[in-house]
Amino acid sequence: MRRNKNTSLDTVVTEFILLGLAHPRNLRPLLFLVFFLIYILTQLGNLLILLTVWVDPKLHTRPMYILLGVLSFLDMWLSSVIVPRIFLNFTPSSKVIPFGGCVAQLYFFHFLGSTQCFLYTLMAYDRYLAICQPLRYPVLMNGRLCTILVAGAWVAGSIHGSIQAILTFRLPYCGPNRVDYFFCDIPAVLRLACADRTVNELVTFVDIGIVATSCFVLILLSYANIVHAILKISTADGRHRAFSTCGSHLTVVTVYYVPCIFIYLRAGSKSPLDGAVAVFYTVVTPLLNPLIYTLRNQDVKSALKRLTAGQGNVNENK
Repeated sequence: MRRNKNTSLDTVVTEFILLGLAHPRNLRPLLFLVFFLIYILTQLGNLLILLTVWVDPKLHTRPMYILLGVLSFLDMWLSSVIVPRIFLNFTPSSKVIPFGGCVAQLYFFHFLGSTQCFLYTLMAYDRYLAICQPLRYPVLMNGRLCTILVAGAWVAGSIHGSIQAILTFRLPYCGPNRVDYFFCDIPAVLRLACADRTVNELVTFVDIGIVATSCFVLILLSYANIVHAILKISTADGRHRAFSTCGSHLTVVTVYYVPCIFIYLRAGSKSPLDGAVAVFYTVVTPLLNPLIYTLRNQDVKSALKRLTAGQGNVNENK
């Protein structure tokens, strides 16, 4: 911290110290290795999905897989914003993050996270149209419309992230500067503000609560209609295929939304569980997405086989 030139009594925070996840000191090497491997696997898994959708001609023109490719891209960046800071906290390196770095981390986390919320909703809507209105699906959801909707999700996410960052850092921070969390997030940073934070906590509750809850409700409504339509499918194979495709999406949505709602609808909470719960949607979900969509989606598995078979043929020709 440095002294404000105008007054000798006030201090202005120029950096924060991230205390990280609570852990026994003797487990630091193991925890570093675990989170480092999670990060590498997350990047490789999502990159594989992204390349598969991009390269395979049967996938990159279909809205469902355009959305899946965008989700993989988001997961790679969301993981990069959070996870490196986690495993660096298990090393002797400095835990200090500059004030500007904290602002940037909070902005990008909420920008990418809210964009992901909107994207999950679009994916549910896409599945609803494909299963409940299959004859009109090519008209109601085509590549051009899908691109426009994805662009809208990015813009809305950017606005949301900007609002949260501006509201959080408009408050004065004059010390202490120790953030009892593993990254710069709203509830943990607000506790350090040197001013009344009631309005901020209320806006956080309403804004994030409305975004997360409304998206989650829309997803549940979409899947209620989807389940109703699936039960009407006459063939067992058709029902299994529909349930398999939708089940993977619903699994990811549950793992992402439930911890997110738990954290942000309790903005004033200081529960020690908050950090562990936050690990699910910041670390685990980006890792699980490629696994779930690969293992439970026949189209993606077939595309991966074609991709590897094609690569094998190229190597043989060489």
